[in-house]
Amino acid sequence: MKRVKQLGIITVLITVLTVSVGYKSDFFEVAKQIEIYTTLFKELNMYYIDETNPAELTEAAIDHMLNELDPYTRFYDEQGVEKARINAASDNGGIGASTKIIDNKLYIAEAYEDAAADKAGLKTGDQIIKINELALSKIPAIDAMSMLNGNPNSKVSLELKRQDKTFTATIIREANEFDPVPYYRMLDDQVGYISFIKFNSKASSSVKAAFEDLKSQGMTKLVLDIRGNGGGLLNEAVEITNFFVPKNEVVVTTKAKVKKWSDTYKTKREPIDLDIPIAVLIDRYSASASEIVAGSLQDLDRAVIIGERSFGKGLVQRYRKLTYGTQLKLTISKYYTPSGRCIQELDYTHKNKDGEIPKFSEIKRNAFKTSNGRTVYDGGGIEPDIKLSKTERTNATHALLESDAIFMFANTFTNKNKSIDDTETFNLKDSDYQDFINYLIENKDAFQTETDNKLSDALKTAEKDGYSESIDKEYQNLIAKINSEKIKELSQNEPEIKDALTNEIVRRYYYKKGEYIHKAYHDKGIIEALQILNDENKYQNLLK
Repeated sequence: MKRVKQLGIITVLITVLTVSVGYKSDFFEVAKQIEIYTTLFKELNMYYIDETNPAELTEAAIDHMLNELDPYTRFYDEQGVEKARINAASDNGGIGASTKIIDNKLYIAEAYEDAAADKAGLKTGDQIIKINELALSKIPAIDAMSMLNGNPNSKVSLELKRQDKTFTATIIREANEFDPVPYYRMLDDQVGYISFIKFNSKASSSVKAAFEDLKSQGMTKLVLDIRGNGGGLLNEAVEITNFFVPKNEVVVTTKAKVKKWSDTYKTKREPIDLDIPIAVLIDRYSASASEIVAGSLQDLDRAVIIGERSFGKGLVQRYRKLTYGTQLKLTISKYYTPSGRCIQELDYTHKNKDGEIPKFSEIKRNAFKTSNGRTVYDGGGIEPDIKLSKTERTNATHALLESDAIFMFANTFTNKNKSIDDTETFNLKDSDYQDFINYLIENKDAFQTETDNKLSDALKTAEKDGYSESIDKEYQNLIAKINSEKIKELSQNEPEIKDALTNEIVRRYYYKKGEYIHKAYHDKGIIEALQILNDENKYQNLLK
């Protein structure tokens, strides 16, 4: 049986290799490389002095090979395929919360309002320490995450930790139904606002329902907020675009090496409103399907785009079944907006010898024309028509916002503050922000820059070479100096950090909906969108 398993994995590798090189004409080179791997693998298995694990060796070889391509192309073994199937199943149940791993500990990242976890008393920031009496200290946190899912109406018992107190909760799992529209409202007598955070199967129907409700309230102008929206289902992006553009209009084109995988996606229905002025808010986290909506509405001169340049994910993936129940998710094509531009930012095919990935936006951006003849550019996501001024992020700020420092500080904040002002009036106090800075000073590992990581690696090397004791004092002084400089750097981006901290805190008390209620009163992007929509001449001139 072991030999069959080995042969099966070798077959998987052969299939992956064949797909990786694609339809190249040099089939001899493909066969040659497969034969080299097969003979090498056989020699290792038969003659290497210690016992080897064929599955682990092959999986390591596959993972290393795919990592050379892009971060979206992945191999799934039998267990990985099953986990993916369960997570994708519409009848799968969950606890009504998202989770995150920090230092191999499992935390509630967000408890959804009125969902199972919320009803059971769980809050964002709670640490899960046991699932059905199994201590998470005994298993990898990544494995524990899947244990939270199961059939709807089944029970799961949890032991949790909130600050220094532990408590238990029994949760009845619910069908996974994530609302992609956490909040919508009228901003004034004419302008409606829809926040939209995920392109799932309910996306277009939820946006349509919100739109029609706002229309009944007198909406004549719309702000569509897709900031932070990482994408999802392509067909939902086409459906939402179709609400505002005519039937049979090209929304997006995919171009693949294999002709049958290339496609053109057009609107199929009559629109629900061809005339309403629209402002679309995007940021650096708006990706994939979000970029398709923003890019198509921009190319068709149907909306004014406001905010930051979007993420730039223009690559399309597809699953391919392999032998022995495994599968491959691989990049098969690229997205192109109606004007013909590709929105992909990172050029994975031209890594340099150090593994650094160039950006299309830093080499050359090609010009394209919108329906009205406006100039737009490919490479590097969607450039907004109105770019909100922001101080460029320092390295320290980037490291901070990519870390879990704000999340962990919010745990401390909510423990000290049982309540805050309502969402419309809440403002982060200067003293609260200083508490956060003090938290970063006291917790030196709360966020790590590239300098921190390389210095840590250098110390480990020094320890191996026996130099750590003699340089320890100098090392500690250098660490203290670096931490001091990191904190100073943060002051250059204080407004952006305050916004991120405010959003995290408001979510703790008023859920995701509360975050968007707060934004409706305080957010610079929404204020700018209101001004543009309420100035008809400026709006029209931007689209000419």
